[in-house]
Amino acid sequence: MNRGAKVKVAGAGAMGLSCALALADAGCRVEVFDPADPFFANASGVAAGMLAPGFEAVLDAAARPHFDLLMASRNAWPSLAQRAGLTLERSGALAAGRTEWIAQLAGRFTTLGLHATDLPRNTAEALAPGLSPDIEAILMTREDWRLDARQALADLRRAADAAGVQFRQEVADGRGDADVLVVATGAAGGLAHEAPELTGLEPIKGHILQAACTDLTAVTVRGEGIYVTPTAAGLAIGATMETGVDDPAVDPARTGPLLAAGARVFPALAQAPHQAFAGVRAATPDGLPLVGPSQAEGVFLAVGARRNGWLLAPLAAQVIAAQVTGRDPGAYSGRLDPRRFTRPG
Repeated sequence: MNRGAKVKVAGAGAMGLSCALALADAGCRVEVFDPADPFFANASGVAAGMLAPGFEAVLDAAARPHFDLLMASRNAWPSLAQRAGLTLERSGALAAGRTEWIAQLAGRFTTLGLHATDLPRNTAEALAPGLSPDIEAILMTREDWRLDARQALADLRRAADAAGVQFRQEVADGRGDADVLVVATGAAGGLAHEAPELTGLEPIKGHILQAACTDLTAVTVRGEGIYVTPTAAGLAIGATMETGVDDPAVDPARTGPLLAAGARVFPALAQAPHQAFAGVRAATPDGLPLVGPSQAEGVFLAVGARRNGWLLAPLAAQVIAAQVTGRDPGAYSGRLDPRRFTRPG
C-alpha cells in the first residue's frame, strides 16, 4: 500500500484515534466512523488513563511476559503527546498495603530489572495525604505515568481533525470504497464478518468509580485488588473485571465492594459522593492486542488490548501506519500480528 491510500477507521477510542492521526501524518486520507454520542462514550473514555507498564507487569501475570513491549509503547507516548498537544503526568505511582505484599511486589520489580523505592510514611503522605493509618508499607515506581482519558480523547480528536481526518458519527458498515479498513472498535461487535480474527476476542466488563475528592492523593496508588488515581473530575477507583460479560450497564452489586476496597486505602472515600461507570473491553488469549493485517484483504486490526488500550495506543498506531504505507513496522509487529492464533502449528 502507498501513501495517499483511502483509509476507513472504525472506532474513535484510544486505538482508533491514535491510528487515524498516524495514518494522516503518513499521507493517508482518513475517515473515522464511530456512533458514540458523546464522543467519549466508549471504554477509552471510561478508563482511568494509566500508562503503567511497571505495575501491570508486577501485578498481572498475563502482562508479565510482555513487559518489554509495554515499556516500548510507554516510551512512545512523549512523542504522541507532543504531536497531539496532550498532557502526560509522570509523577509515578505508589503501592500501599501489608508489609508482606509490598515485599512481594518489590521482588517482582527487581526481577524485571526495575528500581522501586520503599517510602517512609511521611514522604508517602506528602504525595497521598489521605492514606489509611492501617497501611503498613509503601513502594514507589517512577515508571508508571497517566493521562486524563477524556481530555486525551478530545486532544487526539482535535489533532486528527487538524491533520485532515474526517469524522462520521455512524457505524462503519465495512470497507466499502476505501483501500483499507482499520477495525479499532474494542469489544463492540458488528464487523466480525470483515475479519475472521475478531471472532477470537473475548469481552471483559469493568466498573470504575469517579469520586468527588481532590485532596486525598496526587499520584496513582495501588492497593490489593484496587487502584485510586487522580483525574480531572476527582479520583478514579477501579476496577472490576468480568470475563465473558458484554453488558455495559452498571451493576450495583459490583460497585459497592469496589468502593469498600478503595476506602481501605483512603478511608475518606467511604463517604465521598461518587458516580459509577461501566465499559466493555476486548481481550485475546495471550493478553496482547491484535494489531496488523487480517487474513481478509484490505483489513487491518487494532483491537483486544484488554485493560491496556491507552498504554498500547502509540505502538499500535506506529505499526498500523507503517504497514498500511509499506514501511518497516518495527520489532514488535510479529508478536502483535492478528494471524498468530490461526497459523498452522
